Amino acid sequence: MEEFATQETSFPNDLLDWAGHHSGGVKRLFDPSSGRPGKELLRTNLISRLEDWSRKISDGQGNTPRILLLVGGPGNGKTEAIEHTIRCIDDGLVAGGRLVDQLAIAFHPLPGKAVPRSVRVDAGSFFPGEYPFELQIIQDASTVAGHEGRNAPELLIEELLALLDGPVSAHYLCCVNRGVLDDALIFAIDEGLDEARKLLEAITRSVSLSSSAPSCWPLKGFPSIAIWPMDAESLMITPEDDSHSPAARLLEHAVNAKYWPAPAACAAGGDCPFCHSRALLANDDCRANLLKLLRWYELASGKRWSFRDLFTLVSYLLAGHRPDGDGQKGSPCEWAAYLIEQDRLGQVASNPSKHQLAAIFKVVMSGYQHALFHGWNPEAAVVLRQGMKDLGMGKESSEGRTLLGLQHFLAERKDPYLPATISSLLDSLVRLLDPALASPDHEVPVNSRCKIMLADLDLRFSRSLVGGIEFLQRYKVMSSVELDLLRRLAKVDNFLSSSQLRRKNPSAASRMQRLIRDFSCRLVRRSICSRSAIVADAEILEAFRQVVDHDENGQRLFEVARQVKNLLNKGAGFEVSLTTTFGQPLPPRQRQATLVVPVRQVRMLPVSMEGRPRSPIAYLAVGSGKSSQSIPLTYDLFKAVKELDRGLSPASLPGTVVTLLDTTKAMLSGPIVRDLDMLSDARIRIGIDGTEIGSSWNGFVAAEAGGKV
Repeated sequence: MEEFATQETSFPNDLLDWAGHHSGGVKRLFDPSSGRPGKELLRTNLISRLEDWSRKISDGQGNTPRILLLVGGPGNGKTEAIEHTIRCIDDGLVAGGRLVDQLAIAFHPLPGKAVPRSVRVDAGSFFPGEYPFELQIIQDASTVAGHEGRNAPELLIEELLALLDGPVSAHYLCCVNRGVLDDALIFAIDEGLDEARKLLEAITRSVSLSSSAPSCWPLKGFPSIAIWPMDAESLMITPEDDSHSPAARLLEHAVNAKYWPAPAACAAGGDCPFCHSRALLANDDCRANLLKLLRWYELASGKRWSFRDLFTLVSYLLAGHRPDGDGQKGSPCEWAAYLIEQDRLGQVASNPSKHQLAAIFKVVMSGYQHALFHGWNPEAAVVLRQGMKDLGMGKESSEGRTLLGLQHFLAERKDPYLPATISSLLDSLVRLLDPALASPDHEVPVNSRCKIMLADLDLRFSRSLVGGIEFLQRYKVMSSVELDLLRRLAKVDNFLSSSQLRRKNPSAASRMQRLIRDFSCRLVRRSICSRSAIVADAEILEAFRQVVDHDENGQRLFEVARQVKNLLNKGAGFEVSLTTTFGQPLPPRQRQATLVVPVRQVRMLPVSMEGRPRSPIAYLAVGSGKSSQSIPLTYDLFKAVKELDRGLSPASLPGTVVTLLDTTKAMLSGPIVRDLDMLSDARIRIGIDGTEIGSSWNGFVAAEAGGKV
């Protein structure tokens, strides 16, 4: 562990700086106050590889790559990796920090001057008498500072070619994003730079997610170069030389009780949603289930949490996100206390403000479960507003104030209320994993001894909020502020059931009552299911995680391959349309001609890990010989085969799966119709009556559907 803290840590206030738009989420070279919120180096497989590389080049070992490219987008930890590597080189050279100090000065120019694109240093001078060792560092290959008038792709090509032809003492560390690599390849092609083109094509192939991607450490065909795709490995997976994943270590640090106020000792007391979230996530099972949800999201969406995303998410879940003008001053606990006080004032004021009426909802939704699954339908505010108008309800009653508070809260959801850096990720997460959509057949643990069926919970809340609350209270599974809000909504539910009110407009009262009960049930589901990772399609998500993360012997992937085989083939053969091309509609059945060949096999496709990070995608090989194709096992495809096993009609497959299967069939069809060995066992089915043409000893023969010649 490397500590750089200069003052005592105080959560949740210090968590605000973890967000990507604050200083803690953006790493700057040799700036201890940036980019490492937990003050601890989060180990990955790359860190171990870089430590080994630093030791080898410091010892002067031969056959070690001397050109190192770290490839990935912003927030993937490239700068952190570069800095750690330099510190390891400093240690290896026994430079006593002089190498680090010299580079720190170079990367922190005087005010008004830009950070240079490239910094060179004679590292061998710190350990004279050994061997020459020059080090060139490119912190960001997209910049051109110090080379004005040139473009970044051109500079990258120039640097790489010079290094390839340069002395073995020249070493190069570079952070580069995929966009610059693509632009450099285009530049090399346009300018006719064959040597650069071959090199950049090799680099691009090595950092791709293709099933046939070559070794990148060292780069195949270029032993002096090592590449590492920073966005290939998940931060949710434990590295080979550690016992916890980077995400687990970060979250464990964030909920460490020694950095937080004592229970109920903060400004908001026992109703503080942030301290309550910390208390929940201090439980190992609860924390593990949150990490499982985040990993499921990666697998289902195909998007990976970067370091910056993860820092911002932890900040958002445990310290909240306050839109402009919403009590910006003070710590998160003080903001929660401010909202609680506003709610109290709103209960006694003769004309409470919108902010006071909605305050209790904002406090509840600041709990980590509701912050994670934040989605509510803002259009429901229109239904509430019209319903209150139809029933003549206003601020004069407590029930009317609760309804107005819910209306204002939902209406505010039309405006941006999430951290901009992760808003799209959080929106996608709700669509994929919302516990409100989990199957009623799930059992949810509510304490160490008891479980409840979601169907029982739904039934009680659909009949009466009072009954639902009484059912929950015996398990003590809800926070005090959540129960307070539910009791207020229960009073509204009873009020809407009164005959005196319903006589005014029974349909309006029924609509509002359904909305109130649905809101309450969703709130409860999200609160208790998030702790146990009970979400929509939880069984399928976990089965897919086992295939991708824990299928060392390939048994699970083998079973999936057999199921995909049934999807691609039809009956006892594989069908190729001869009267249409890919993307065109089929002609009428009487004008169709279909080539039927033997069943195309689907098998596991091992992906090489030699000199590469572990592939985040599993692959299947379809067909054989010249027509063989590889297809990625996406979550949509995996989910489709599982749901077909449960009885789903093939006609109900999602469009993404149908497109993948149709594309695979089209890619197989082209080589098949040109393969004479394949055609020897094929037949052609023509028209609506099923007439088939097959080969015979003296040519071709037509047979009816029943086989009669």
